Amino acid sequence: MSADLNLVQLARCSDLQRGIDPDRPPAAWGLPPLRGRFVEITGGPASAALTLAIGLVAEAQHDAEPVAWVSRSDSHFYPPDAAAAGVDLSALVVVWSSGAQHSAQAADLLLRSGAFGLVTLDLGSDDCLPLAAQTRLAALAKKQATALVCLTRTGGTSPSLGSLISLRAEARRTGPARDGFRCEARILKDKRRGPGWTHLEVCVGPSGLC
Repeated sequence: MSADLNLVQLARCSDLQRGIDPDRPPAAWGLPPLRGRFVEITGGPASAALTLAIGLVAEAQHDAEPVAWVSRSDSHFYPPDAAAAGVDLSALVVVWSSGAQHSAQAADLLLRSGAFGLVTLDLGSDDCLPLAAQTRLAALAKKQATALVCLTRTGGTSPSLGSLISLRAEARRTGPARDGFRCEARILKDKRRGPGWTHLEVCVGPSGLC
């Protein structure tokens, strides 16, 4: 069982943003502000990337939005943990692929349908998407007002997927909190607002997890 997804029984708390001008509108993390955008959530194997992505899936389903999850067969996606986080597995479209190219093709078809509020593309360590594929996917996400969220394992110090990424977040598990564990999204790039803000969720792990 993935150490990342062991944390995904979410107990949402208020968002925290640091280093932001108080006169500017508050930054937001969630499905509405990510609609129509090409988003990258990156982090190492023990990061909170999957946790944050699963939280977005649960939020979308709560709002009656269809969701698709495209992933490689070696993904850390673990259905029981997703269900524990509030995801309705019977309503989640899951597509298994053999690599980034096939994942991009599947995401292309899903986005063209216009049926999904959120499409998650779990690229794992195979995060080499051709520019042509990124261009198509970004355009389709914008046209259909669908949040396209890509998960990568490169980490915040490595290059992004590409210049077409509208928002890039580094996901980190920052340690125990009073009621669980802190899962943090540090925004490295945001074409709409600018980088430097942080979103925080408190996640409750299984009994006995220290």
